[in-house]
Amino acid sequence: IEIYSLYVDCKVTSRFAHTVITSKIVNQANESREATFEVELPKTAFITNFSMSIDGKVYPGIIKEKASAQKEYETAVSRGQSAGLVKITDRKLEQFHVSVSIAAASKATFELTYEELLKRQLGKFELLIKVRPKQLVKHFQIDVHIFEPQGIRFLETDSTFMTNELTEALTKVQNETKAHILFKPTVDQQKMNPDLNETLLNGDFVVRYDVKRGATAGDIQIVNGYFVHYFAPHEMPAFPKNVIFVIDRSGSMAGRKIKQTKDALLKILQDLRPEDHFSFITFNSKVVEWKSSLLQATAENVASAAGVVQTLSASGGTDINRALLTAVSMLDKAERLPERSVSMIILLTDGQPTSGESNLEVIQENIQKAVNGKYALFCLGFGFDVSYKFLEKMALSNGGIARRIYENADAALQLQGFYQEVATPILMKIEMQYPENAVEGLTKNNFKLFFEGSEIIVSGKISNELELLPVEIKAQSHTSDLTLKEEANVKEKEQVFQNQSYIFGNFIERLWAYLTIQQLLERFVSAQEEDQKTLEAQALELSLRYSFVTPLTSMVVTKPAGQQQTELANKPTEAG
Repeated sequence: IEIYSLYVDCKVTSRFAHTVITSKIVNQANESREATFEVELPKTAFITNFSMSIDGKVYPGIIKEKASAQKEYETAVSRGQSAGLVKITDRKLEQFHVSVSIAAASKATFELTYEELLKRQLGKFELLIKVRPKQLVKHFQIDVHIFEPQGIRFLETDSTFMTNELTEALTKVQNETKAHILFKPTVDQQKMNPDLNETLLNGDFVVRYDVKRGATAGDIQIVNGYFVHYFAPHEMPAFPKNVIFVIDRSGSMAGRKIKQTKDALLKILQDLRPEDHFSFITFNSKVVEWKSSLLQATAENVASAAGVVQTLSASGGTDINRALLTAVSMLDKAERLPERSVSMIILLTDGQPTSGESNLEVIQENIQKAVNGKYALFCLGFGFDVSYKFLEKMALSNGGIARRIYENADAALQLQGFYQEVATPILMKIEMQYPENAVEGLTKNNFKLFFEGSEIIVSGKISNELELLPVEIKAQSHTSDLTLKEEANVKEKEQVFQNQSYIFGNFIERLWAYLTIQQLLERFVSAQEEDQKTLEAQALELSLRYSFVTPLTSMVVTKPAGQQQTELANKPTEAG
């Protein structure tokens, strides 16, 4: 089976990325063979379309409600024959994989489309394209078009497989608001060495960029009656933070995990600012406080903490409940903390609670009652023995987020990277206000904290007769209470996108749908049972209307007669 053409076409319009991957193959053998189409895509993306065309006949994938697709599928196929077409492969990617039998000398084309809203992290957007054709490809091409009306501040490409020869196949053209990146290596350039037919193309192709930010109240864009508002203030003083690290040192952490945790903690301690206050608690079946209160992050205190971190060893059970309650009570009792400051608890654990309270729901209730909206709780789950669902619900119920740390060589870097994202809070209690009578379907518009390097995004639908869209942002900074105002002229804003030929017309509407579904699914995690049904119904309706494969929908892929007829593509989630 020869892949004679592989084309990755990616259009990013105002952070919203639309990627189409087309693979064309021919069976050179004189008997039928199995052809496989395998694509790795970012976990944050939703698949929106897939089709196979074999000898001119098209087999489209059809997106349906997951439950009914599952039923239909089970009647068609005896149970357990197929694990579905999509599975998680690593911390950033999932893999779509379909195989089909192709007759001798026949051709087939596979096409997969997915969309995602790029998320700003540590000051940049990252577009990740996984490249792994596993053979030399006659026509290989990656095409990335970026259009950012705010202007492109910087742009870089990076790849894990570049060589000097391959660099010659890469071109970048860029002006104020647009960029075009083309990577088109010849067969010779793809070769690992001239005599062997082995490909160099194996790994990540990454585009990173950021946009210019002029307006203080952020940037508003409007297309076909939908608006998106981006807000990412910068160069503001950071709030001092009061942070308690709660570190699992139970037996399962022994070996590489505790070493990586210590390495990361030592670096994180160095990154604390002198005005921050900190402490740490380690736990197995016992809970040990380093100090009974938070200390200021002076050079002396940091050095003393580092000394203790170096001596950490792992053994015993896991009392998550008591460890977290101890952290909350330490913050409750804290005195002499800066007047305007941000308090947070960062939990790192690799397992289920085995000592003390072990009922997950009771722990969640205890912690929520104790935190009571006063502090942000971040939960890091190390490896796959943790109940990620439990950690995610606990974090989302207490103003934080959860993250899985993958047990790889770079685990210490993952931990540090997470800390850097939350290291610099610059605003709190942010409210993004729009005229109630003129805007509907508004996505989340109040935020507890804003961290330097990230971005707030609000989207909604504006009523037809609106000429001016006024916005008002209220927030607290370290030094004062802010009110920022801005007025967007609807007609002028719509003009920006009118003449751009390669933009898909309703991209802000699709961005709105993508963001709304993500937020509904996130709210579902920490919602009461009676509200979960409504949230699920809304997310399902949007997933079907905009044809997204989300955790609530499935794509039914039908194959030519005589082969295992249907297969399902589902969206895997971190919680499994």
